[in-house]
Amino acid sequence: MADTNKPLLIKRYASRRLYNTETSDYVTLEDIAAFIREGREVQIVDLKSGDDLTRQYLLQIIAEHESRGESVLPVDVLTDLVRSYTSQAASVVPEFLQASFEMLREGQSKVMENMSKTNPMAVMPGFEAMRAQQAAFFKAMTGGMIPSKTAPESDGDDLGEIKEQLAALQEKLSKLGK
Repeated sequence: MADTNKPLLIKRYASRRLYNTETSDYVTLEDIAAFIREGREVQIVDLKSGDDLTRQYLLQIIAEHESRGESVLPVDVLTDLVRSYTSQAASVVPEFLQASFEMLREGQSKVMENMSKTNPMAVMPGFEAMRAQQAAFFKAMTGGMIPSKTAPESDGDDLGEIKEQLAALQEKLSKLGK
């Protein structure tokens, strides 16, 4: 059994083929993207030189998804990223992006945790379907690239707001049904 705590080592051969060292087979960029979506860290190295090529291949995966119309990054963000490479902002951008994605990951975990806690809404018909739909939404929003982390316990202040939103949705649905 593979140790999933260590990064999955992928070696790039001179032919540019990518070799999974755990399963002893060749992989594609889409395979690597799937490993990452599953929460696995990867490291891609050049077999001959030993150079770490991970960043280059991750950027290539993102570029391929964007070129297929699976746009996650708005043009304004891409433009700002290009500008950041030639400005003083280059030193701030990586930390900002990392903090932003961490906040997104934590927010996703809190919402999923709050939705799965035992509460009066959990016994409502269709609650599980709604929770599954919410999970699919978060997966789609993050492109599956951000694995969930366990979030700290919430103080439950959001429950009232969620109940109000649910009541408003139910009222709208009942009006549509008439």
